[in-house]
Amino acid sequence: MLGRASITAPLATILLLIAAAGARGEDGSKLWLRYGGSGDHARRIVVRGQSPTCEIIRAELATAHLSGDEAIVVGTPANSDLIRALRWESDLSEIGPEGFVIRSAEVDGRSAIIVASSNEIGLLYGTFHLLRLAQSESLKPPIAVSQKPKLKLRLLNHWDNLDGSIERGYAGESIWKWDELPEKLDPRYVIYARANASIGVNGVVLNNVNASPRSLSREYLKKTAALADLWRSYGIRVYLTANFASPKKLGNLPTADPLDARVIAWWKSKADEIYQLIPDFGGFLVKANSEGQPGPQDYRRTHADGANMLADALASHGGVVMWRAFVYDSKDPDRAKRAYAEFTPLDGKFRLNVIVQAKNGPIDFQPREPFHPLFGAMNQTRRAAELQITQENLGQQKHLVYLAPMWKECLDADTFAPGPASTVAKQIDAIAGVANIGSDTNWCSHHFAQANWYAFGRLAWDPDLSAEQIADEWIAQTFTTDANTRAKLTAMMMSSWETFVSYSEPLGLHHWVAGDHYAPSPWHDKDVRPEFTATYYHRADSEGIGFDRTSRGSGAVNQYNSPLREQLDDVNTCPEKLLLWFHHVPWSHRMRSGRTLWEELCAHYESGAENARAMQATWDSLKDQIGDEQRFREVAERLAIQSRDAAAWRDKCLAYFQSVNHLPMPSERKSGAE
Repeated sequence: MLGRASITAPLATILLLIAAAGARGEDGSKLWLRYGGSGDHARRIVVRGQSPTCEIIRAELATAHLSGDEAIVVGTPANSDLIRALRWESDLSEIGPEGFVIRSAEVDGRSAIIVASSNEIGLLYGTFHLLRLAQSESLKPPIAVSQKPKLKLRLLNHWDNLDGSIERGYAGESIWKWDELPEKLDPRYVIYARANASIGVNGVVLNNVNASPRSLSREYLKKTAALADLWRSYGIRVYLTANFASPKKLGNLPTADPLDARVIAWWKSKADEIYQLIPDFGGFLVKANSEGQPGPQDYRRTHADGANMLADALASHGGVVMWRAFVYDSKDPDRAKRAYAEFTPLDGKFRLNVIVQAKNGPIDFQPREPFHPLFGAMNQTRRAAELQITQENLGQQKHLVYLAPMWKECLDADTFAPGPASTVAKQIDAIAGVANIGSDTNWCSHHFAQANWYAFGRLAWDPDLSAEQIADEWIAQTFTTDANTRAKLTAMMMSSWETFVSYSEPLGLHHWVAGDHYAPSPWHDKDVRPEFTATYYHRADSEGIGFDRTSRGSGAVNQYNSPLREQLDDVNTCPEKLLLWFHHVPWSHRMRSGRTLWEELCAHYESGAENARAMQATWDSLKDQIGDEQRFREVAERLAIQSRDAAAWRDKCLAYFQSVNHLPMPSERKSGAE
């Protein structure tokens, strides 16, 4: 009963693809899927079921070659008499089709580890969790694990264009080879699917939010269908960004008015065409009336009018519309207020298969922002949090910035919305991450940027996981299981976000970069629109610095619920990490440290640059523990860039602000200057 599984032809193909992924050695191409033991005493594996998903499970377990005495038995009540005999149906029903249990048990008098689920995709997630435990050296009996995802929709949003470029991409070109599809499937598509399934990502938006209408043409739908067919067995559904003007640009209609009968009919026909090719198509992501993109407001219609028209076209097929709330207008005196102003009057007016998708903060993926006020409002509307994995304003994957602590700060924040479950994580129905993936051999340019892809998936599965736990398990799977080395690398990763904030835009300052979104430009004061300048946001003058968003200023603070509103509105109770986001503060203001604001600002820049050098020193000290020369050298090169750039940020920003306030540098800054 516990015999070794035989290798069928489909399984052999998958194994070859996995082997090809690892053939290049220590270059980062294997991501965190670095198992492949060679022990003399491999475990016996039993995987019931003959579906493509079960073949994938067999392939993963066979490749892992786990050593140990207990057999591993994987199955559902539907495909395994053994699982039926255990009578776990009620437990499996409670955790749903994506949930799984992993338990130690006796089978025919022998010790075994059972992976069970009510659905084969749940089995796949359970298998990857089992392998995660093995890689972290935590697969020790007795085992009793029961998990289910806390968010139903867990998506990667790719900002990839049809020409192969990526908007805000820092790891090479797009991995989608549209010119080869649908005839040829690149082996990397399989590795990509494995990586996503291993962390529970169950949806992929293939194209940029600034979408080309061609993405919805039949030519490209056939290409998308080929990817959907490949990924279905991994539990991954495909989505597409829809250009709202597609009825005009593809359908030759004179209008894209969402209330026009011809437009409604066109979208209904297009939806039918898509589902004929892709029966489990996930739905549309839409960027409308934002940064020049077409939308319903072009016809004096509302966001709800546009979203509902598309939702109706998808409803009979089970598809959803994710309607982005990223909007702002040059007429706004405070850009941060616009989304709340446009969307809250529409609460309760969206169809049930519409999800309003808001960025984690009210501006635009800044190094630190307060959570978006829409997460504490619109309680009659389904909402999604959009996080940015690609490091647009956080060093563009030249800098090591582990983003899980930033995302946790948002997800754990209390919105004080009515009801007992008022954190951001409890308010949302879905989560999306703007992907940091490209054609580079190591997928993400910086080896440590892989941790952000990994952490996004783990937090999408369970927002209650700690950033530290996720970092530790990623290190164990990617670099080493040595406890001392893991502890040092985890500490380095956990400090990296605050380090970046300190040497770039501390104390709630934000949006100081010019067009490249990389180099500091606090002096930038002229652009095509005022909200594209740095001075619009920091408002530094001889008296003070910061954007007054209090009830006496722009009033943005009023978009938050009480008592948070009152806390943020008072300069004495506002968290100092957001002080200059909400307040214009005199340079002489006394901070909780006892320093003046100017002294505190200087101290942050100084400590940020010092900590960047410290990360570099930590990595250098671990050369022997890391063990492989290529990855060590490539990370060392990036940390050297980061250390140099951190010092440049410090020097340029402090020099600019000193030119505005004419204050002397603190004595410790003078002695520590380079």
